[in-house]
Amino acid sequence: GKISRSQVAATMPSYPLSVAVVCMSNMNRSMEAHRILRRKGFRVRSFGAGSRVRLPGRARNLPVVYNFSTTYEEMRKDLVRKDRQRYNSNGILHILGRNERIKPRPERFQECRDHFDVIFTCAESVYNKVVEELWVREQETFQPVHVINVDMADNLEDATLGSFIICELCERLQQADNLEDSLVQVLLAAERKTGKSFLHTVCFY
Repeated sequence: GKISRSQVAATMPSYPLSVAVVCMSNMNRSMEAHRILRRKGFRVRSFGAGSRVRLPGRARNLPVVYNFSTTYEEMRKDLVRKDRQRYNSNGILHILGRNERIKPRPERFQECRDHFDVIFTCAESVYNKVVEELWVREQETFQPVHVINVDMADNLEDATLGSFIICELCERLQQADNLEDSLVQVLLAAERKTGKSFLHTVCFY
């Protein structure tokens, strides 16, 4: 029979929730959450939902743009060559160094066919892209996936604070007997605690 999640919680991480975290470029917010969730023993993958990876450049309207196939190491070396001091002082080289320790390169959500229990997005624009992508796909197994938006500004401090909220939600959901039944309660409790509101929808694979 189907193992209940209360039995599971006691033996975590033998059956941890399968979690994805998605931001635009798979660079800052999703990678900070990836780092924190992985340390806690969750099965986690991170993605970007944009068409390309965009990093802050010399001016606000002139981002540095890379393809998703570019490794974090290649980006770091390229930016060191371009202007080591600028990218050191704005924290980008630090972020790329952290990312290299987690995985080789950014991944684009639209190119992943793996199934997850929960997908967290880091902004409403990303949430909309993820939900749209799941809706247009051919449904095969009708396995539900919960998409939850935890809004966070794209800077180091907010990425860490937002990632801790995602981690706490994952821990609560992991302990629940039934993900479907508990999710709304867990989100309501988190909204009361944080003063944030979380967009949530169910899609199917």
